[in-house]
Amino acid sequence: MQMDDLMSVMIIAGALLMVTNIARYIRFIIGSRDVLSSGKRQDQIWEYVSLCLLIFFLIGYLVVAFFGKPDLMVAGILFGGSIFVAIVLTLMFRLIQTVKENSLDIAQTLISVVDARDPNLQGHSVYVRNVALVIYDHLPAAKKNGINRVSLEFAALMHDVGKLGIPEKILNKPAQLTDEEWKIMRNHPKIGTQILKSLKSLREILPWIENHHERIDGRGYYKLESNEIPYPAKIIAVADTYSAITMRRSYKPPRTYEDAVSIMREVAGTQLDAGLVDLFMKIPKEQLEACVPENVEV
Repeated sequence: MQMDDLMSVMIIAGALLMVTNIARYIRFIIGSRDVLSSGKRQDQIWEYVSLCLLIFFLIGYLVVAFFGKPDLMVAGILFGGSIFVAIVLTLMFRLIQTVKENSLDIAQTLISVVDARDPNLQGHSVYVRNVALVIYDHLPAAKKNGINRVSLEFAALMHDVGKLGIPEKILNKPAQLTDEEWKIMRNHPKIGTQILKSLKSLREILPWIENHHERIDGRGYYKLESNEIPYPAKIIAVADTYSAITMRRSYKPPRTYEDAVSIMREVAGTQLDAGLVDLFMKIPKEQLEACVPENVEV
């Protein structure tokens, strides 16, 4: 291979790798709008500045490739530069993914504290998280576009964090709660948002957590009408209902998948969103059964 051919191959390979880098970075920008990675507006501006610079570099590759007369050093710098950008992006993506995983691990640890206070809740929040994500994965594209998957995962996992503020004598009461005790229990979604509101990145999902006990017929905890309930909160409500029916509790045996499906059909359009229940019925049974955490008996 002649020197000119080698330089051309290096420049073209660098340009193609830079195109790949740009595509990866665009996917990163789109996917980083969740509660665990979204930054301030100033950070988002820098993201777009960086994207513009990558595109500028790509244009430079193309200009050199088709109109310039580069020497071997220039070709090597261009080729090496594209590799360097690819390595930096890979390291950045891995770091952010690690931060997300650690954040979810911390949240799961916090939730285990909530579950430990009530033997009926152990594994419940993880179960709800798993079912909510399966529902999300089956949503039509138009519905998915308005909901970030990681944000939904975090909201579903933390939906009962407000029970930290509920006295154990109410959480663990073996008998039926009194009206006054139910009034206290119904405050746990609002308590949850109070606990989490100091974390600015979570502001988007606070209404999802606060309203996961609302009903389509307006008879939920806070009497919201159907169109006032955030769609992600409706997803969590479906997942929460399925978990409540199929988990073993001290006061009831677990119910089967078939029982859960029958009960959820009955409350579709009153307690639960009818469209989401219809979608839920189309999810393969084995996918829902795979959502059960190891420590949950169903």
